[in-house]
Amino acid sequence: MNAAQNLLETGRDAASAITSAEGDISYSGLRDAVARAGAAWKAMGIAAGDRVIVFAPDSIDWVVAYLGAIWAGGVAVGINSRLPMAELGPILVESEAAAIWCEGAQAAAICGAAVTMSKPPRIVVATSEHETGWLGRLEQAQPMPAVARDPEDPALWIGTSGTTGRPKATVHAQRVVLHAHAFAQGVLGLTEQDRLYASSKLFFAYALGNSLFAGLRAGATVILDRDWPTPQRVGEMVARFGPTVLFSVPTLYHKMLHAGVAAAIGASGVRRFVSAGEALPPVVRQGWQQATGQAIISGYGTSETLCLMLYCDCDDGRFAATPMTQIRWPEGDDASTPRRIWIRSPTVALGYWCRPQAQTDGFSDGWFSPGDVFVRHADGRLEFTGRNDDMIKIAGQWVSTVWVEQALAAACGDSLQQIAAVSVTTADGLAALSVLGVAEPACAELARQRMAEGIDRLPKHRRPRWVHWLDALPMTPTGKVQRRCLRELHQAAIEDMRAEVLGRSAAKQDA
Repeated sequence: MNAAQNLLETGRDAASAITSAEGDISYSGLRDAVARAGAAWKAMGIAAGDRVIVFAPDSIDWVVAYLGAIWAGGVAVGINSRLPMAELGPILVESEAAAIWCEGAQAAAICGAAVTMSKPPRIVVATSEHETGWLGRLEQAQPMPAVARDPEDPALWIGTSGTTGRPKATVHAQRVVLHAHAFAQGVLGLTEQDRLYASSKLFFAYALGNSLFAGLRAGATVILDRDWPTPQRVGEMVARFGPTVLFSVPTLYHKMLHAGVAAAIGASGVRRFVSAGEALPPVVRQGWQQATGQAIISGYGTSETLCLMLYCDCDDGRFAATPMTQIRWPEGDDASTPRRIWIRSPTVALGYWCRPQAQTDGFSDGWFSPGDVFVRHADGRLEFTGRNDDMIKIAGQWVSTVWVEQALAAACGDSLQQIAAVSVTTADGLAALSVLGVAEPACAELARQRMAEGIDRLPKHRRPRWVHWLDALPMTPTGKVQRRCLRELHQAAIEDMRAEVLGRSAAKQDA
């Protein structure tokens, strides 16, 4: 099989495969372009298993270059086009990439980032019309048959989000595309008449698997945008292209509510709203339903599963397995105790590149166990409680930072922009909670008041010992809070408080 070929075999020739502000391409046009791109990559020496990095904003050309690499037998690697060169360099070295496809403005900087490689990659400029450039090679290339690969051969890499540490390269097999549309068809009712739009970018597994791959596999139309998402930009895209299914993340749904664009988006013809990437706060779910008349379906997936493995379409926040997903609970464990689960699905990855310890911890005989933990309820549905290190015992009782965040977010309502809770250790060596909040502009006092009231209503063992107010929380390029930075922010805030106390004490003595 060949993953790129399988993705493109369903759509009707004349149907629109991808549309964007830069143009539109039919399924027949996309098949031809990808087959030509495969020939171009092969002419440049890309062989089976060679890594090809695609490093540019989302576009039809991005998809053609990416799928073309797979068509030629290579392994496609989508990278965040906003990634600093200092972070791109180690990725180039680790991947031993044979080629990198980029836009002209990036080429010189990429050459500098690749100087430490023993064999620097070929730099392919997407907009070059010279006969040896990308566009020139596509013009000269004759469509070639897809290179046959084994279903378990690598087809693509996806980087983990890096919320808790250094990102890892997740290796996905050719078979990953065969059932990439299982959630979209089985839960969302996806058909070839649908138009899918993800606010997240294609280097992110959420958008790649659930929008692009699912859409193409079902013969639907996928909407792409090269610009970075903002509430206003999402509103413009929805108004212009009329998606029927919208994939976004909790932070952006929250921002769209506060920007006043939610109602217009809800009235535009979108029939399904999906949220993933991190936990969807109940206050955002409720606010969206009030503004649009439609509930958000909350999903859970990872870079290692590519597509959403769990979903929730009710108010209790509890997850059920998506179609073709199996869940295994650790044997002998008390179901009421938060535990890691094991997931098996046709889209589960082969594993990590050069991370033997992480491989052993997370993968076993086709199953994957994420670092997140869940509580299993009597009806079999799962309640997300955070990552392993987000669960702490205080006064002998389990406390999830997710529970605390959601309760306090609900208490603060529209006065709060962001919130994150983190477990810390006190000077006495005891476990405690610290909350970091970002108030909405001009709502600082109201947010502080509501936060205090919300904390008072929590059970004592769930009450944070510290609340720090910041201007912003650190975010990953995929829109998640960088949780690995939270303890440092807490410690810095503690040091600032100590310095302020010392300053006031010194001022009194001087007086």
